[in-house]
Amino acid sequence: MFAANMQHLALLTCFLALLSPLGISAQNSTFRNPIITGFHPDPSCIFVPDLDDTWFCASSSFLAFPGLPIHASRDLVHWKHVSNAFSRSDQLPGMAFLPKATSGIYAPTLRFREGIFYVVATLVNQQLPRVNDSRWDNFLVTTEDPYSSEAWSDPIHFSFPGFDPSPFWDDDGTTYVSGAHTAAYYPGIMHAPLDLETGEIGNIIMPWNGTGGSSPEGPHIFKRDGWYYLLAAEGGTRENHMVTMARSRNLQGPFEPAPANPLLTAANDTSSYFQAVGHADLFQDANGRWWAVALAVRAGGSYGEAPYFANLPLGRETVLTPVTWEEDGWPVFTPVSGEVSGWPLPAEEIPEQGEGQLSDANDSVIFPPGSKLPIHFVHWRLPTARNYAVSPPGHWHTLALKSSVLNLTGFDGDYALGRGQTFVGRRMAHSLFRFRVDVDWASSLTKEEMEVGVSAIQDQAQHFDLGIVLLESSQENNTSSAPPPLQPYIRFRGHSETPYRGLTNAPSEIYPLPGGWAGQKLTLQIEAVNSTHFAFSAGPAGKEAEIRVFGHCRGDELVPYYSGLVLGVYATSNGKHGERAFETYISNWQYIGLRQFRSQEDVDDADREV
Repeated sequence: MFAANMQHLALLTCFLALLSPLGISAQNSTFRNPIITGFHPDPSCIFVPDLDDTWFCASSSFLAFPGLPIHASRDLVHWKHVSNAFSRSDQLPGMAFLPKATSGIYAPTLRFREGIFYVVATLVNQQLPRVNDSRWDNFLVTTEDPYSSEAWSDPIHFSFPGFDPSPFWDDDGTTYVSGAHTAAYYPGIMHAPLDLETGEIGNIIMPWNGTGGSSPEGPHIFKRDGWYYLLAAEGGTRENHMVTMARSRNLQGPFEPAPANPLLTAANDTSSYFQAVGHADLFQDANGRWWAVALAVRAGGSYGEAPYFANLPLGRETVLTPVTWEEDGWPVFTPVSGEVSGWPLPAEEIPEQGEGQLSDANDSVIFPPGSKLPIHFVHWRLPTARNYAVSPPGHWHTLALKSSVLNLTGFDGDYALGRGQTFVGRRMAHSLFRFRVDVDWASSLTKEEMEVGVSAIQDQAQHFDLGIVLLESSQENNTSSAPPPLQPYIRFRGHSETPYRGLTNAPSEIYPLPGGWAGQKLTLQIEAVNSTHFAFSAGPAGKEAEIRVFGHCRGDELVPYYSGLVLGVYATSNGKHGERAFETYISNWQYIGLRQFRSQEDVDDADREV
């Protein structure tokens, strides 16, 4: 026994010695999910040895601008936002006019070949019927420098009657694109040759229609040991979401499904805090080991009972899990959880290059002269550029906002018709957080319904706002025939509706400005106070003891379709006075992540502490 143990120890020592020069941990890793927190669904990731053994991921952005965020990591744990592949309005100008919160940029696929990065995605107009091919604007953008937003090219568009496009290069160098077929009567996976220079598409075939689950989509093709593997998502992107696979010796098919399908899912797993797991991508590391990324929501095991009413304001996030390959040639995915033991990871290292910060970093933005908005700040659809200015003369270290006529609800909770809404925010990235800004409003608001405030917004139909607004005085003893004078109020109101549940009883409450607050710069704050509720507060800037709560909303009143909660500031005249009717100034932008919930036990512990 002693001799056997010594032999085993000797073999282990040799193995560790081989790992050491590669900078890889000697023991299996334990890492935490999500790896990219907040609104980062439909992840697609690659490993690029040519760029210092770095991993890169892209994710969907829907109606957020800038869009198509690119994250990079040297250790698979710390993910830095390094660029946005969609950062110029003229790349996709039609986005300004898209209706519906479920429109926008869907499911990018990120790939690297011969020194060039490719992002292939679809700009979707959900108002158009599925049989109208103009509903799906498929495009690709490229770069040789993924660390620069400006380096990403203008798009090349290609006609493809579906969405979720994914490129694949066969052994002879021919490029193909796979995607999801759109017709409700025959859903499935499409495949066709694609000219990356011109966008010309060859003959389209449908090699596989999935395992019978709804909405087969998100396909990726890989080649391994002479087999073409087709990875797909099925079941819709909620409680029945799952990862399935088929393979064939011929790219044209027929494809045989994996005997163990679905290979990854949380459907019917009431023990998992991570739900709606699906839409995966596969990649390898420097040692040939396989990993998968997928989307998931942190919603708890009861999610499947009422997914359209669940509490998951963070939305769909990016999770990571190890993958092994069995002797029969099929992959085995480790189930997704908040803490995963997997392959050894490289030594901890954060990429030095890139424009942004870690996905779960805090904000402390003072808007210095000569600076730009951080790349993780987003607008709702395309912004009107002249409505935003960093440190304008006479207002150093502020963000100047010029008001839009439309507020965040817009015309009907859906449309903006290209007119723009003055709003800028950042993704919620923690289960518990505190977001606040200081607002210099006193000389800005001069007419009725002029308003500046902070918002927690999923989309135009689901947002809660706390604003400083000018309204007619409610003095009951005013006997004058003149119109009531205007005075500032604190207004807390919300708008929350979905096609599944109609309009909820969202609040609209006004409070006279407390004594001593008039004319002062005010702090406006949103805080996740527990696992289910957000508090909206205000008070004189610099006077922490005077900050008061003016309203609450629940996380289940902000049910995400495809995105996740964004926290930010707005300026509007609520349908009056024309565009840019006033200018107001924001300063001391702060976001502090207070806690991450990675299991139901984390949630229960935190709620007991409140």
